Amino acid sequence: MPSLLESLLDHSYFLSLGKDFYSSLQPTPLPQPSWVAVSPELASTLGLNSHLKTDDAALNILTGIEVPSSLAPFAAVYSGHQFGVWAGQLGDGRAITLGQINTQDQSWELQLKGAGPTPYSRMGDGRAVLRSSIREFLCSEAMHGLGIPTTRALAITQSPKQVIRESIENAAVVTRVAPSFIRFGHFEHFASNGQHAQLQELTDFVITNFYPESLQHDKPYLHFFEMVLKRSAKLVAQWQSVGFCHGVLNTDNMSILGLTLDYGPFGFMDKFAFNHICNHTDSQGRYSFANQPQVFYWNLLCLAQALLPLMARDDSDEAMEQAVEEIKPVLTSFTNIYLQEYQVLMSYKLGFDGDTSEQSLKIIQELIQILDKNSIDYTYFFRNLSRLIKEPQLSLLKDHFIDTVAYDTWITSYINQLQILKAEPELTIYKMHQVNPKYVLRQHLAQMAITQSQAGDHTMVEKLQQCLTHPFDEQPEFEEYAALPPEWANHLEVSCSS
Repeated sequence: MPSLLESLLDHSYFLSLGKDFYSSLQPTPLPQPSWVAVSPELASTLGLNSHLKTDDAALNILTGIEVPSSLAPFAAVYSGHQFGVWAGQLGDGRAITLGQINTQDQSWELQLKGAGPTPYSRMGDGRAVLRSSIREFLCSEAMHGLGIPTTRALAITQSPKQVIRESIENAAVVTRVAPSFIRFGHFEHFASNGQHAQLQELTDFVITNFYPESLQHDKPYLHFFEMVLKRSAKLVAQWQSVGFCHGVLNTDNMSILGLTLDYGPFGFMDKFAFNHICNHTDSQGRYSFANQPQVFYWNLLCLAQALLPLMARDDSDEAMEQAVEEIKPVLTSFTNIYLQEYQVLMSYKLGFDGDTSEQSLKIIQELIQILDKNSIDYTYFFRNLSRLIKEPQLSLLKDHFIDTVAYDTWITSYINQLQILKAEPELTIYKMHQVNPKYVLRQHLAQMAITQSQAGDHTMVEKLQQCLTHPFDEQPEFEEYAALPPEWANHLEVSCSS
């Protein structure tokens, strides 16, 4: 009996771009596949049975063992800047796009990460390990639960086949889902090679399918870039508001749709540190928490340079100079868009209901400074702050501060501002709980789930996935996942292999 998954899968629209954009290939099968986890909510969104794990045919498809004959899997080529240095041609080194599912509201590409080598593997084996697959699966769905634009993860499958990373680990495949996996690096690839016809074809494809409003603009390519910039600025503002660090913000890891893409050495901060570096291989701190907005801007500058040939009327110096002058104010707008979005988000987190008056912004800035100075747990602080609205003298937060004088000064200003804004306590508490998550994917939780899963018990992966789908809700059955991290969590490190 054919799998429901097989009946829903179709060719990806990306194939219409032609052979300059991808390489056709088949996944390399993994022996003895088994399920690790499935996202029931995403399965339902795609029109699949939420009990996907009972479908053996789907298991084989999502492990790359059987590919329906109607599909044409492929790996895409792109280039990019890595840690600020031009890396040249890159591409899908361990991701193979299987096809797409068309729902009533959206088209979704399905990509198998870890399904074997591709022409872009650069001497790699094209495999993913269970450890990194669990991290991507859980964080993709956690970010979606937080309301932050992201690629999604449908399932993890595994095999007893072993691969070598920092140690010998079992191979796994995570099924990634997104409207498109097109990156800034796709545009850089064709611009850097002087393939302007292909650059235009790619850009027209993206505009037509994802930014149709730009078609109505007298300068569609400039308008398209402006829309990408706005989405990107709002995305990084959301990251900063929840204390999320990506860890490796290369241009090839930047989504043209403004999605969180490529979960590698990411981390939600426990103890807040403005200059926190979550990727221990980032020795220079290029991708620190503090630097993320600036890195977004730098990456957008790279994208702008790639798009310049399309914005100019012709190849003359005069036309290029005019295109540069037209794009400058768009680039300059990034900082204001980011700051406005970030300040509003932080205002809501404090219960100021979006107020960004001078006094409210002063209180936000002072809070960031004392959280940083006192290494306060970010998620815990904001989730519990609402409890002080009725009882400012409660010590549940103050006890975590070394500088209690600074805390007392700040809390007094904070309560006074709520009174000035005439914040109604019950409604304010309710609203704060809608924007301050109780649950995030803390590093120690991910590590515990990985350790148990590697031992053959996937229960915690499933429980975390269920919990993180509703991060703002009180979930008594998952109360332990909201606890402050244990001491050993301070020594966890993640790298680009994570």
